[in-house]
Amino acid sequence: MSFKIAIIGAGSVGFTKKLFTDILCVPEFQDVEFALTDMSEHNLQMIKQILDTIVSSNKLPTRVTATTNRREALTGARYIISCVRVGGLEAYADDIRIPLKYGIDQCVGDTICAGGILYGQRNIPVILDFCKDIREVAEPGAKFLNYANPMAMNTWAAIEYGKVDTVGLCHGVQHGAEQIAEVLGAKSPSELDYICSGINHQTWFVDLKLNGRKIGKDELVAAFEAHPVFSQQEKLRIDVLKRFGVYSTESNGHLSEYLPWYRKRPDEITKWIDMSDWIHGETGGYLRHSTETRNWFETEFPQFLESASKPIDRAKRSNEHASHILEALETGRVYRGHFNLKNNGIITNLPADAIIESPGFVDRFGINMVSGITIPEACAATCMASINVQRMSVHAAVSGDIDLLKLAVLHDPLVGAVATPEEVWQMVDEMVVAQARWLPQYADAIPAAKERLAKSTVKTRDWAGAARRNVRSIDELRAEKAALKQAV
Repeated sequence: MSFKIAIIGAGSVGFTKKLFTDILCVPEFQDVEFALTDMSEHNLQMIKQILDTIVSSNKLPTRVTATTNRREALTGARYIISCVRVGGLEAYADDIRIPLKYGIDQCVGDTICAGGILYGQRNIPVILDFCKDIREVAEPGAKFLNYANPMAMNTWAAIEYGKVDTVGLCHGVQHGAEQIAEVLGAKSPSELDYICSGINHQTWFVDLKLNGRKIGKDELVAAFEAHPVFSQQEKLRIDVLKRFGVYSTESNGHLSEYLPWYRKRPDEITKWIDMSDWIHGETGGYLRHSTETRNWFETEFPQFLESASKPIDRAKRSNEHASHILEALETGRVYRGHFNLKNNGIITNLPADAIIESPGFVDRFGINMVSGITIPEACAATCMASINVQRMSVHAAVSGDIDLLKLAVLHDPLVGAVATPEEVWQMVDEMVVAQARWLPQYADAIPAAKERLAKSTVKTRDWAGAARRNVRSIDELRAEKAALKQAV
């Protein structure tokens, strides 16, 4: 088979390499063309070197091109994969830093909460530009696979306003299932069957079977509490499991910032998180991790390039959805996964216009979702709070309505648990002004926001958060890696 796959944001080097290798694990796909595009010429050249090394080492006919001209990359593409981070780490730092001044402590801040909402405002205009190019120059009927966060907002905008065949993809469901399989003593995650449904990052394991035997709440709670690692790392998740009756897909740190109960008091935050790794709730944890990862990659690039010369091992194909979806669409080999699409009755107790994440099957006819699923009422209530925020955020991003943006932030569960309306109004003004270069739709609103900030009497504080770690240097990372290797 010969067709073209465009990857936007291909400078996300590690993730692009994973997607590329996964797709080449499909025997029929070795003759495809990969068109890489990114704003960073430097990152593009690094990833192209790595992918060219993989191609030559495995003696494949695969073609790899790289260009900063996005439209050129998308021309004739059948599949377009997006993994962009608009504003990079510079804007992301403001997503964490500014809300902290108002007492809002986020672990990740890329889905909802103050940081996730502003992230969406930066991303959505760019996503709509992608969609315009796809409609105009990609292969007719091209499919857009969005990996970029905020997942639901980006996918919502692409479907409702971009008018492109879009599916949102995430790996939270797979990772949650791996955890459950481990605590239940399964020899392999394949022994676990499950139905997981909700919205991205708030998806719920509503039905579980281990080797055909149904697993109930009490058995699952006991299994997690008995696990020597997860009992400490997932305290908040386990508490939600006890109260809601079902386990959430998302990590302890992520889940903590989607709910109004666990991060609203600084002295309570440390009770629910674990500092062994960023993903368990550390303040600004993903920002620190992303910064360290970028620095590490720049320094250790020769080693990454050397590892690319090894033969592709099809047995190590990852569980990221993209390669499996493409395989099913092109070959007819059926794939079951969990996908982000507009609801339209798939989940009976969530709104029709919401972007939900739920099970589906893929074959030559497309992605066929399992419809008529009803999730537990508490799960639906939690999802609804986020859906309402997402809807307002998308509409604000498209219209450039700063008042609607402020209302979206005000209705965010964690923001509303911590900040007053007056504080929210000032915080949004401050964030919009700080990120003005990435927010063209708010250009007309920026001068008034600056005037309000100059006259503001709302007090803020200089606060690093309840559980902040410093970014580690390359030498520190190298020493920790060596110590870990010696311990093993």
